[in-house]
Amino acid sequence: MFEIDYAESGEVICSGRLDAAQSAKAEAFLGRLDTSQTLDFGRLEYISSAGLAILLKTQKRLSESGAALKIINVNKHIYDIFRYSGFSAIFEIETL
Repeated sequence: MFEIDYAESGEVICSGRLDAAQSAKAEAFLGRLDTSQTLDFGRLEYISSAGLAILLKTQKRLSESGAALKIINVNKHIYDIFRYSGFSAIFEIETL
């Protein structure tokens, strides 16, 4: 299961597993972002290539207006996925 919503602090909280089965939910939420945003991955357990594709699509769209995504509280496993895929060079990432 995957959940995505705003925290009281204004950050976007992602939890669970962001895979192909949940990608439409993530894409619908992230597609509404129009300014720079921080994504908190502290509760995210897994991200698939479908999830990475949504993040990349969102980052590209936001960068056209000078905005960007920042990803925080990334665990070692998910950070390794970002690093091996080259996404660590695309996103500002803070690990746990």
